Amino acid sequence: MSGTGPRENIFPTRMALTNTKTRLKGAQTGHSLLAKKRDALTTRFRAILRRVDEAKRKMGRVMQLASFSLAEVTYATGDISYLVQEQAKSASFKVKARQENVSGVVLPAFEVDRVPGSDFNLTGLGRGGQQVLRAKEVYAKAVETLVDLASLQTAFMILDEVIRATNRRVNAIEHVVIPRLENTIKYISSELDEMDREEFFRLKKVQGKKKRDAEAAEALRKTQEIPDIIEMPPDLTGGGGDLLGSKDEDVIF
Repeated sequence: MSGTGPRENIFPTRMALTNTKTRLKGAQTGHSLLAKKRDALTTRFRAILRRVDEAKRKMGRVMQLASFSLAEVTYATGDISYLVQEQAKSASFKVKARQENVSGVVLPAFEVDRVPGSDFNLTGLGRGGQQVLRAKEVYAKAVETLVDLASLQTAFMILDEVIRATNRRVNAIEHVVIPRLENTIKYISSELDEMDREEFFRLKKVQGKKKRDAEAAEALRKTQEIPDIIEMPPDLTGGGGDLLGSKDEDVIF
């Protein structure tokens, strides 16, 4: 019997065969779409992975420069942290979030909005002003790099999880759903062919019996139509006379 692998427990009918073929077509279409989605996500994932690597290397260099700049400020002016805290009134950087759609997957993206001006322009006025401005710009660059890295890292983690889920779905459809439906179709087709052969054999036997019954009925009819031959008795008077010339004796009542 065909379809000996895993299959669905279904009664073999032509309607079930049609429905199973429709489901198989849908599963194949879904598998194709999911495979394309997986490829698109994988391409974007690899691009983000390269950008994450570059951003991390850049972050290391920028933080190194920022540490040296802060050391220069400390050497030139001493500790200015209390001055910065006193003069800071509002945030110089604001982070804006937006969404990006990649093959149906929403990825968050962060952008830095730098507010013009500064709340501590007078810091380092007596000495070390140049080192303070340089440290300010280096740390501003570090903040921008950090926000960019956070955006890339978030997208990286989301894409990693989505790609794993998509791979599981693709593998399930390819190795479980489609083979099960194909085995079901083979099983139903085999059963329907067997039923057709049985029906053909039954009809052949019925027609043979009808033919034999018709032949027997025809033979019986022909036998009943043969007339029985009845022999007439011989004339005892020695010949026939004239019936019109003879007269019957009068009959007296």
